Amino acid sequence: MKINELQTGMKRVDIEASVVEKGNPRQVQSRYSGETLNVADAIVQDETGTMKLTLWNEQIDLVNVGDNIKIENGYVTSFKSEIQLNIGKFGKLTVL
Repeated sequence: MKINELQTGMKRVDIEASVVEKGNPRQVQSRYSGETLNVADAIVQDETGTMKLTLWNEQIDLVNVGDNIKIENGYVTSFKSEIQLNIGKFGKLTVL
């Protein structure tokens, strides 16, 4: 699948892309468990476009700018009118 094909609400997304930007981690409070989580945004691209990727906790340290990554079983959401790719607890992130 390619970035330009992704739409809000899609599930079971498998995609390969390059990390072109990675923001600084920040802490957020989970609305479900109340625990503090680390989150960072990255921008990934393929030959069809770019998209925001949300990284949580240990995923943040896995990827760096310039890495080629593969996401399996990801999903697409919309936050503040911007679509973004998420890995979630059932998805898998691999640095190629």
